[in-house]
Amino acid sequence: MDVSKDSISVGILHPEEESPVVEKISHDEQSVRRLIRKFPSPGRLVVCYEAGPTGYELHRLLVSMGVTCDVIAPSLIPKRAGDRVKTDKRDAKKLARLHRAGELTAIRVPSVEEEAVRDAARARADMVDDLGRARKRMQAFLLRHGQIYRDGSAWTIKHHQWLRSVDFEDRALRLTFGRYLAIVEAREAELEAMEAELRPYLEHRLFADEIARLCAYRGVAALGALTLASEVCDWRRFPSAGAFMGFCGLTVSEYSSGGTVSRGHLTKTGNNHIRTQLVESAWAYQHRPSLGAELRRRQTDLDPDTVARAWAAQQRLCARFHRLQARKNNKPVVVAAIARELAGFLWAEMVA
Repeated sequence: MDVSKDSISVGILHPEEESPVVEKISHDEQSVRRLIRKFPSPGRLVVCYEAGPTGYELHRLLVSMGVTCDVIAPSLIPKRAGDRVKTDKRDAKKLARLHRAGELTAIRVPSVEEEAVRDAARARADMVDDLGRARKRMQAFLLRHGQIYRDGSAWTIKHHQWLRSVDFEDRALRLTFGRYLAIVEAREAELEAMEAELRPYLEHRLFADEIARLCAYRGVAALGALTLASEVCDWRRFPSAGAFMGFCGLTVSEYSSGGTVSRGHLTKTGNNHIRTQLVESAWAYQHRPSLGAELRRRQTDLDPDTVARAWAAQQRLCARFHRLQARKNNKPVVVAAIARELAGFLWAEMVA
């Protein structure tokens, strides 16, 4: 099935046939049910479609009708180098042929509860991005007009007090700054409210154990652990740490042939939300290994083996951060390398 917002192109490949027949239907429940009823044995059908913006409702509908359905990872679909024509009909035919040949990779479809919490965590991440953009706009405005805060770190209580004391003689500037400040404060309030609404899910039966174990690791706070747990869902579907790193898009691209080995930037394929969280967590390892009050609190009542693994990970990653920084002197590259190793440690913890 090639699924779009309003229609579905269905490539039907019957047994013993090589060329699929394509039928186009409307993208609604009634049309899908009519299509499935045309087949005498729905339980023998095998269906696939690409993961995309239409979500998993079609998968859930087909499964409820007793139809086997795979949701395919789009980035792993084989593509011919010379193929420059793309239509819904051709895509439907290609999916049917490749699925029969076993050339497609299915993703894990989350449950309704898992998807709901995942979307809430993503909404929080969007709010963090919105707040960051609002703050940058206001800082740029203040810099243009010579209003520079030099009394410590930005976005502290003291900094907010300073912002409220800033004034301009020109009315247009006062209006502009007032609007920027109101937007920032509104974004901060929205983010705080969203985080308060997410905290009950830290104790949810689907995520509580995973979150507690993830929080034993430096740089992984409760809401960050919720993001990881809700995005991954099933850590054991990855056969190795390398497979999980690849899913996060943290492995290095490679273009090697013969005796030449050439490696490039990160692939940045797979789940962007997990990769972003891991990179954010990796910054915590730029400092020396330590157990602060907050980390000790998070490790209270945890399995001693988990605490020991978290400490071993911290010692290795902190030391590696400093070694890499001394060699490369490029913090973003170093942080990406630490995030990749952190992904391996977290995978090993969750499958232990």
